[in-house]
Amino acid sequence: MSAASKSLATAETLLALGDEPWEVIHGILVRKADPSAEHGDAQLALGSTIRTSFHRSTGGPGGPGGWWILSEVDVELQTHEIYRPDLVGWRRTRLPDRPRGRPVRVRPDWVCEILSYSNAKMDLVEKLDVYRRSEIPHYWIIDPDTETLTVHRWTADGYLIALRAARGSIVRAEPFDAIEIAVGSFFGDE
Repeated sequence: MSAASKSLATAETLLALGDEPWEVIHGILVRKADPSAEHGDAQLALGSTIRTSFHRSTGGPGGPGGWWILSEVDVELQTHEIYRPDLVGWRRTRLPDRPRGRPVRVRPDWVCEILSYSNAKMDLVEKLDVYRRSEIPHYWIIDPDTETLTVHRWTADGYLIALRAARGSIVRAEPFDAIEIAVGSFFGDE
């Protein structure tokens, strides 16, 4: 990713760009990386797995429900950063109505970023710190290069790594630990 402008960007700046994939990081417009096939496959695999069981009212035969699970939605945090996470979720107990608008100005309960070569440092350092300061309870990182999933849990002292798993593992990863997830499904395993 490269900075597009040195002037302070806002939500209005972002909206003026239309649907192009930009984020506002420390007041600077930064274009999101173009996804690779590996990135897109991981994003769709996780999104469909989580959404199938959780994107609905609580209970029922299809899974535990209780979440809004969305993809590629602009989220403005209290720090005035505007990110477009690969996947993002809100508990319906905290946000009963579906998130609306652009950007969404309600702190998510879960964020997942899938690393790309050009954005890995941003997701592993800059965003991790902003998500921590914003008290986002769960931050997942999927790395197609190392074929790993890392689950961070927010604490007052910073993020704690709650789980790290590699291809071949079957996990119950919070906050979606009601279901088993095959980590290899993010990397092309059936």
